[in-house]
Amino acid sequence: MIIIKNTFKFKLSKIAVVLLGGLWLSACSEPKTVSTSNDTPLDNVATSTLKNVDSLPHYLQRNIQDEVFYFVMPDRFNNSDMTNDQGSKTDPISAGGFDKTDKGMYHGGDIQGLQAKLPYIKKMGVSAIWLTPIMRNQAIQGDSSGYHGYWILDFNEIDPHLGSNEDLKRFIDAAHKENIKVFFDIITNHTADVIKYVECHGEDGLQYLMKENDGCLYKSLAQVAAGDAYQPIIPKGQESLKSPAWLNDKKYYHNQGDTTYEGENSIYGDFSGLDDIDTDSPEVVRGMIDIFKNVISEFKPDGFRIDTVKHVNMAFWAEFAPALVNHAQEVGIPEFFMFGEVYSGDSEELSSFTTEGKMQSVLDFSMQFALQDTLIKQQGTDKLVELFERDHYYNDSDSNANQLLNFTGNHDMGRFAGMLKDSDLNYSEAAIIQRTLLAHAMVYFLRGVPIVYYGDEQGFVGDGGDKGARQDMMPSLVDSYNDDDLLANTKTTADDNFDENHLFYKTFAKYADVYYQYPALRFGEQKTLYAQDTPGVFAISRTLKDSDTMVVVFNTAKTAQPIELDLALSGAQKVYPASKSDEVNPNTLSVPALSFAIYKIK
Repeated sequence: MIIIKNTFKFKLSKIAVVLLGGLWLSACSEPKTVSTSNDTPLDNVATSTLKNVDSLPHYLQRNIQDEVFYFVMPDRFNNSDMTNDQGSKTDPISAGGFDKTDKGMYHGGDIQGLQAKLPYIKKMGVSAIWLTPIMRNQAIQGDSSGYHGYWILDFNEIDPHLGSNEDLKRFIDAAHKENIKVFFDIITNHTADVIKYVECHGEDGLQYLMKENDGCLYKSLAQVAAGDAYQPIIPKGQESLKSPAWLNDKKYYHNQGDTTYEGENSIYGDFSGLDDIDTDSPEVVRGMIDIFKNVISEFKPDGFRIDTVKHVNMAFWAEFAPALVNHAQEVGIPEFFMFGEVYSGDSEELSSFTTEGKMQSVLDFSMQFALQDTLIKQQGTDKLVELFERDHYYNDSDSNANQLLNFTGNHDMGRFAGMLKDSDLNYSEAAIIQRTLLAHAMVYFLRGVPIVYYGDEQGFVGDGGDKGARQDMMPSLVDSYNDDDLLANTKTTADDNFDENHLFYKTFAKYADVYYQYPALRFGEQKTLYAQDTPGVFAISRTLKDSDTMVVVFNTAKTAQPIELDLALSGAQKVYPASKSDEVNPNTLSVPALSFAIYKIK
């Protein structure tokens, strides 16, 4: 590992020389041009000619490290059945909340709409679709709706705004016929807000007596042990809203007031009133395992993303996660896979859930933060070295850092393009485009499994996190969405945004094409070849036994980076981008600004 301060000229290891010299045939003094495997400019290659999920093993036998994920919020994607826009026709608690002009309400997207767009998703090179929660929600809480899916009442049926259980099964069958996996987003930490506290909401549970505190103040374990506890109450007529029935019993909840997301209350407190499940209870552990065993048996998903993992006690995960994987394997899903949301940039904390907690993987927030450091804050590429030097924390008998899930942004923190737009560095649109594409390239080609957040492939930007990053792909009526200047085209979110000719869509399809062609880019052991403490070059190798070694070099600087070579070797073939040859003068190479290249070394 070499880190050079205040200079862009450096000497590299043997493998890096092969990378940066390209197809250097001999130690000659004349300038050489690196040959490419394809002289056709990549921008002119039709996405239909690129490798996609059809090139991969059958979905039932496919390893998680083969996947390219597409993370989608069904309500904001595509509306194929307008008859379900208002939700349930028989159950008022899950009805209503539809208002396409309000970013906090249902917008009409549904499972049938998602199924209709499977060709669009597949052509982009996606092999796995991750859905935000789809089980039946409480339609309205406060001034917002359950369009996002995180206010679950019934774990046995799909939310009627999205369709029926049979619609979901048809969608999964259709995806599987295209060799595409389907992952559900699940929740064990909480249910919808039904339980109230007499001290906060009155004897009937229908008042709000603590407005000055903006919630029911958390009561600690010590307070509860000393007898200072809230008196939980379920308002009249709401005693049987949840399913399965045991979830209606107040004794299966912590009932300690609202969390501040710090200390013990991050485990035992309610999220803005959402009923926090007592996952310390052996009965609850068994009950939650049974709930999701039934989900697996009925719908046959290929895996779960698990919400709010760090807000549930570790012992729960150590029992829950293996039980569900074992059950899935018993019912014929041998590669069933689960990854958790642990909102932390600390690799040691993240890895504790894959080792001690026995979860197969987690979303790699630490990598997302490193992408912010290097591509938004313009810190050195040594920030990536710091990240990858901590990968050993993930090593155990059944997992490693190659199985982490990489992403640039999401429905909570916002889009990477939006973070660039909001930066104090006042990036131009051209710079935002370059940096967003480079961030996605790192997600695809650094260790881990890539995720694309829906809309990123159409240049969506957004006004921040949460509701601000949950735009409609179908034509939107939300003013704060439609005033966005989308990247790399002239559209807004008021238009239909399923453009297969969009620069980002086509680029992600090409990333997937390369990703699928070379197993070392999915399974290879990663080694850092070069980094620096200023913006500039970050180079890695990916090595897999009995396979080609791949080398990827990124340049995060705003200018081309001259590289000094110390010897000439042969055997490197540039595989991306194939349209631009490297002009190599004796012992030097210029790496273009905010770009990357991939080389195959025999």
